Amino acid sequence: MTLTWPVVAAVLFGALLHASWNALVKSGTDKSLDTALIHVMGCVVAIPLLAAVGLPAPAAWPWLAASLVIHIGYYVALAGAYRHGDLGFTYPIMRGLGPLLVAVVLGASGGAIIDEPLSAATLAGVAGISIGVLLVGLSKVSPHGNPRRALQYALLNAAIIAVYTIVDGIGVRASGNALQYVALLFLLDGIPYFLLVMHRRGKAGRPAAWAHMRRRWPLALLGTCASLGSYAIALWAMTRAPVAAVAALRETSVLFAAVLGTWLLKEPFGARRAAGTLAIVGGVMALRLARG
Repeated sequence: MTLTWPVVAAVLFGALLHASWNALVKSGTDKSLDTALIHVMGCVVAIPLLAAVGLPAPAAWPWLAASLVIHIGYYVALAGAYRHGDLGFTYPIMRGLGPLLVAVVLGASGGAIIDEPLSAATLAGVAGISIGVLLVGLSKVSPHGNPRRALQYALLNAAIIAVYTIVDGIGVRASGNALQYVALLFLLDGIPYFLLVMHRRGKAGRPAAWAHMRRRWPLALLGTCASLGSYAIALWAMTRAPVAAVAALRETSVLFAAVLGTWLLKEPFGARRAAGTLAIVGGVMALRLARG
């Protein structure tokens, strides 16, 4: 499998979609609740989509089941990271280190997990994008709460992201249809984190939470469509190109989020973000030029 320019363009567009719904979350007053609302509305969006495209092949179901279990761990670690630290501190660590771990695991397995030999150029590209993501995302860090605990949860979630990326990469290839796979995943995946967030609100806080969601659901629906589209593109790309390369390209969403933050939220860009941008661009070029 080769990473062609059309696949690169598609994944980068998916990264822009991913950044868009994250910018929506970042602009809100209740980040955890907005995130939960976007994910649980995925269940609603997935129903007509599944009716149109059908269910994935039976060979994909064990991988879907494994992915759902892994995602529960993802949501628990995500909630812990956001509880102990800022979004701007934890998110880049989770998203930046995840693809690097994917490349390390797949490279160390020697093709036992996925038969995709990783060339030096591929590894350099993944490393460049990961370093760039960290530079861009952590350029303005002001961690509140307990930074040490936040870092622990963020590192744990980076490992979890790497695991579900590999599992979904195998699953979507077994399915043969990325849209079928992602539609069923979104139908089942959004409920656990929503229940976790509502449970943490307690009985006294739930009326305010429901009121917030009634106000935000139209915007959240746009975020849901962007999230589903982003992951569908990434999974489709994994049927056309190496999983490690696609995983790294997808995390350029952090760069797009920084650009959107500068444009819409008037956040400073700065020299560190510029350096991170150059690292990401260099990583993308290395991935495209890689042949192994």
